[in-house]
Amino acid sequence: MRVFHFVCALVFLAASLVGSLVLRTQMVEDSFAITETQQSIGRLTQDIQERQTKLDSLQASLPNKAQKLGMVPGTDSLTIDLDGYDAAGNAAKGNK
Repeated sequence: MRVFHFVCALVFLAASLVGSLVLRTQMVEDSFAITETQQSIGRLTQDIQERQTKLDSLQASLPNKAQKLGMVPGTDSLTIDLDGYDAAGNAAKGNK
């Protein structure tokens, strides 16, 4: 009976060591994946900031480019207030 207990203890110890090794290996792989993802996010964030800066500079230069092309800014603006407009009611009045 002592041999059986000794063999069971050895099997349990070996299984624990193998399980620990597998778990540690998986944790290291996940750590590398997380690091790669964080680096990718950093690069994408930097790209977004660069493109936003470029877009801002293009928007700022737009009035000068338009002026060079001979365009002038509009002086009068026209707004139409459609509050209370009823398309069905107006169509019915027009048919009468």
